[in-house]
Amino acid sequence: MNVHVSSDQLGIRDIEQPKRRGIRFTLNGVLWVLQALFGFFFAGSGFGKVLMYDAALYAAAPQAVAWYAAVSQPLIVFIGICEVSGGVGLLLPAMTKVKPALTPLAAAGLALTMILAAAFHIVRGEYALVPANLVLGGATAFITAGRWKLRPVAPGSVSTARMVGSFAVLIGIVLLTFLPTWYTMTNTQF
Repeated sequence: MNVHVSSDQLGIRDIEQPKRRGIRFTLNGVLWVLQALFGFFFAGSGFGKVLMYDAALYAAAPQAVAWYAAVSQPLIVFIGICEVSGGVGLLLPAMTKVKPALTPLAAAGLALTMILAAAFHIVRGEYALVPANLVLGGATAFITAGRWKLRPVAPGSVSTARMVGSFAVLIGIVLLTFLPTWYTMTNTQF
């Protein structure tokens, strides 16, 4: 360990401490973490809604999620498709650097979805669900602002490494969100 000791004219010793190594938080790093976290979350949550195309699942769902009874089956499936698309859109365009401007648009779409969900729950008097909508909407709004103006991802050429990484993320989404969601919804009694 290098420690630099110096004395001034009065004999007071000044010890310079070495710079500590540690986790350095950057806006870009925070945005990537949020994109990964919320990308997987929205893909999984949306996939659960997409599965509502099955009439038997849709009929049983209001027992687990009360607000499903107030929304038509096609609308729930549409919301699910929007959430899955938004979740994937938070990750893949930025990772591949192919049309990375789609990432803040996906985040903006998810933020709008959460604002509409919060309004829906307020109208129904389901105030306990509103804070989750606000947190999710706020995080996706932060991603929108961060990737739109503050730290946008520059477009780049398609490379094998980026494509393999993106394929790995898609496989991860399927294995970590789609399969468990499908298994739980098709093998659990509500």
